[in-house]
Amino acid sequence: MTVTRDPVLPGQTSVWDFPRPAIAERCARHIRIEHRGQVIADTRASVRTLETSHPPSYYIPPDDVTMALLRRSTHRSFCEWKGDAVYYDLVLDGETHRDIAWSYPAPTRAFAALRDHLAFYAAPFDVCTVDGEMVVPQPGGFYGGWITADLAGPFKGVPGSRYW
Repeated sequence: MTVTRDPVLPGQTSVWDFPRPAIAERCARHIRIEHRGQVIADTRASVRTLETSHPPSYYIPPDDVTMALLRRSTHRSFCEWKGDAVYYDLVLDGETHRDIAWSYPAPTRAFAALRDHLAFYAAPFDVCTVDGEMVVPQPGGFYGGWITADLAGPFKGVPGSRYW
């Protein structure tokens, strides 16, 4: 299938130049998540994953997450590169927000840096930022990438992208 890349503006990187298979790399960008005035996560020590056609997902070390607000859910998934994922619910103000984060307790060797770090879907939260910029959630509901102005798409998850 041929995909027409979005134009790459000055200061942008095309997600079509990201590698396949995916990789994980240390990231010093400031990642912050807030909901209803509560800080859920705040770090400058994330690990981001990069994969062709996807915006990055940011995995946050548990020491930089308010773990007392999270509860392990029963949901599981499998990634061909990273291995088996477990999910977490957010319990805040008497409400449960299901499966809003995921983690790899025993990732594959190539993704060992992700061990026990948590990635979060951006859509459920009031504030998800990268270096102070509000992110746009990756389309499609399944994927958890965070879109920032320094990225050019199109992004996996839009209608018709299933076989990209």
